[in-house]
Amino acid sequence: MLQTLIDSCAGADRQTILVIDDQPLNIRAVYQTLSGDCDVLMATNGEAGVAACREQLPDLVLLDLLMPGMSGIEVAQRLKADPATSAIPLLFVTASTDIDEESRCWEAGAVDFVTKPFNPITLRRRVAVHLALKRQAELLQKMAYFDGLTDIPNRRYFNERFATEVARAQRQDEPLVLMLADIDFFKRYNDHYGHQAGDAALRQVAGAIRRALKRPVDFVARYGGEEFVLLAPGAAGTVAEAMAEAIRREVHALELPHDASNAAAIVTVSVGVVCVQGRHRLDMDQLLGKADEQLYLAKAAGRDQACVAILP
Repeated sequence: MLQTLIDSCAGADRQTILVIDDQPLNIRAVYQTLSGDCDVLMATNGEAGVAACREQLPDLVLLDLLMPGMSGIEVAQRLKADPATSAIPLLFVTASTDIDEESRCWEAGAVDFVTKPFNPITLRRRVAVHLALKRQAELLQKMAYFDGLTDIPNRRYFNERFATEVARAQRQDEPLVLMLADIDFFKRYNDHYGHQAGDAALRQVAGAIRRALKRPVDFVARYGGEEFVLLAPGAAGTVAEAMAEAIRREVHALELPHDASNAAAIVTVSVGVVCVQGRHRLDMDQLLGKADEQLYLAKAAGRDQACVAILP
């Protein structure tokens, strides 16, 4: 099974490891052993290692146990306490044979040990196993949180992200924009062109919406069928209107013929937008209901347009 995982990663993008060790000779030995298989970053003390890990987000950390200043145990504890780095596997490379120290490493979050002086083949194989497991975990997470057809986040991801953004908006009293975008007359499109063409259209529209989102904090998810949901943290009403218009333009630019549409000769979308300030209680069902009301108004007005509600 592990060999299958390792083989499945062959030829994929090179992964990155971070070596944290106060002895340059040890770092050089690790580099010579692993640099042919992955990218190797280096730090010569715990503080620098923690900073590099937060900045670079490596796939695996090789960590010395005994270092002056911040010990390997302290480094591990800091990395595991930070949500940004807590999922990165930690492999201790140490000369220690003390059972109590080994137990503390496990308690601090270690996934494995390699004893100094290490056998290069052993180090390569263990690193390969943990990198393969890391890649497999990422693939499984993507399967759980991304829509298989459009390759954008799914409804489950949206629900979790919504909770996070609502908490931030309330804490900082910042605005939040929620949008629902629906492909106009999509059932007719499927009936006229066939479901394979419909799937292709869904993928292209999803890509068009992603291109319309210019800020890193904005995101889109497939909400179901031909409907997409978008969140724009910190966006005011004017920004929301501009975003909705950008979405319409990007979908228009696809120029996908839609002979069965009453809205236009090409595939179009209608968008319902709701803007709310963080000081209000932000209930997902209520906001989705408000966005759905605006989507209904956009459709009733002829489709291929956006309607925006700014809640007082």
